[in-house]
Amino acid sequence: MPAIVNKVTEGSIAEELEIEVGDEILSIDNTKMEDMIDYGFLCKTDLMTIEIKKKSGDIEVVELEKDYDEDLGIVFESAVFDKIKPCLNHCIFCFVDQQPEGLRDTLYIKDDDYRLSYLQGTYITLTNLKDKDKERIKKLHLGPFYVSIHTTNPELRVKMLRNPNAGKALENLKWLRKNKIPFHAQIVLCPGYNDGKELERTLSDLAELKNTVLSVAIVPVGITKFRDGEKLKQVDKKCALETIKIASKYKRVCCSDEFFLLAGEKIPPAKYYGAFAQLDDGVGSIRYLLEDFKKIELPDRISKPQKVLFATSFAAVDAIKKICNKLNKIKNLTTDVVAVKSDYWGENITVAGLITTDDLIKAIKDKDCDYAVIPSVMLRQYSEVFLDGNTLDYVKEKTGKNFLVINNIYSMREFVDSLK
Repeated sequence: MPAIVNKVTEGSIAEELEIEVGDEILSIDNTKMEDMIDYGFLCKTDLMTIEIKKKSGDIEVVELEKDYDEDLGIVFESAVFDKIKPCLNHCIFCFVDQQPEGLRDTLYIKDDDYRLSYLQGTYITLTNLKDKDKERIKKLHLGPFYVSIHTTNPELRVKMLRNPNAGKALENLKWLRKNKIPFHAQIVLCPGYNDGKELERTLSDLAELKNTVLSVAIVPVGITKFRDGEKLKQVDKKCALETIKIASKYKRVCCSDEFFLLAGEKIPPAKYYGAFAQLDDGVGSIRYLLEDFKKIELPDRISKPQKVLFATSFAAVDAIKKICNKLNKIKNLTTDVVAVKSDYWGENITVAGLITTDDLIKAIKDKDCDYAVIPSVMLRQYSEVFLDGNTLDYVKEKTGKNFLVINNIYSMREFVDSLK
């Protein structure tokens, strides 16, 4: 995948150079880039030569003088410019394998690329890490990484990932510690496999790696109605309570919000989550949202009456209700929340990022509101396309509603700032 320009920041060097969306950056200082890591390194200079292939096919070479740390203002289509390192596992719980046909093409990509983990926080298993990859990681001292552990039991990890190389997990983690490369760990909990005593073993092994492990997130396995093959158990209340109890024995180990909802327990206070290191994995997102809202200064009134509907997942609905109770004290503002039921995936899937247009339409079409608020996580990045391929315009047409898309799913600041 070449270094194709997806966006040019207004007022940037790239705009001055008339670099356009669709142009390709062929090289910087005669060096062809493999990824954004190379790009970031090559841009750390005050004098550079850029080779650009224009959309027309013409090649331009530009010599540029700038401040050493000054950004060019280019957003690329992808963080890697060669081939994404593919996932070689066949995990028993893989969500990609539980999807139907007809979704966005990108949803079927199974990557296991250490570069994307470093640059974007995606999870990797370390099963396809080669010696040259380790050499580069060590040389550039890359990190932190986000590593899907699941279990440190070699035989069990081979069974769960269905990959003979998966048993080397602890060996690779010790290599990271030896080279002072920190990582965040993820455990997808599958009842009957890596829960209970196996979870205790995994957390104990990770504890021995000390501060190399920045955080550990435990999340429940997600099972859709499209799943085929080996049957997996859902995390139930008993399992959730047991998992929360086991996790509480260890430092920097947190269960995702869903465990507390399944257990019927209150969401923990902010101190439980520390630095909220794994929000995107649903660990502390509800608490962060509530704590952030407390810091927002709300207006006493707005200029004209407005009815606002928040469309969200079942996991977040109680938190949004609490926020709505406070927002409704603002004169002329009426807010409400609706949980979008996932008929598409099945009742076990409750996260906002997997909401489809038809489910969203059914949830809000008969609601009385001036506009609906949805989180940007429902849409493909830098677009208005949902995961089922339909657009926000399609939803507007079917519901007759106006929409506000909030870019930060963990904050209401953007919404409050929009009030007039």
